[in-house]
Amino acid sequence: QVQLVESGGGLVQAGGSLRLSCVASGRIFSIDAMTWYRQAPGKQRELVASIASGSSPNYVDSVKGRFTISRDNAKNTVYLQMNSLKPEDTASYYCNALARRWSWEKAYDYWGQGTQVTVSS
Repeated sequence: QVQLVESGGGLVQAGGSLRLSCVASGRIFSIDAMTWYRQAPGKQRELVASIASGSSPNYVDSVKGRFTISRDNAKNTVYLQMNSLKPEDTASYYCNALARRWSWEKAYDYWGQGTQVTVSS
């Protein structure tokens, strides 16, 4: 199995910054892409930022220019640097990895448990 553990969430004032981390561990042959999602109370989960091997990062429009996704392949870790945070960024943030456990296996989605980000006005 592949396990994902997020960290770095917390309470911050509007305009502040947080850096989320997500470490993938377990039986991993390769990770095709790593993605951050978020879900606010009463709302659907939305893709925030994604980074895939050999591709440019993608961001939802609402975070462009404020959030930066990066990846350390050697550590199977993805980061989300969040600057100029707004109250509307308040949500649970989830890490997703599209990963293969074996060379012959297709890639499957794996999810972390989430980390809470709360931005006060």
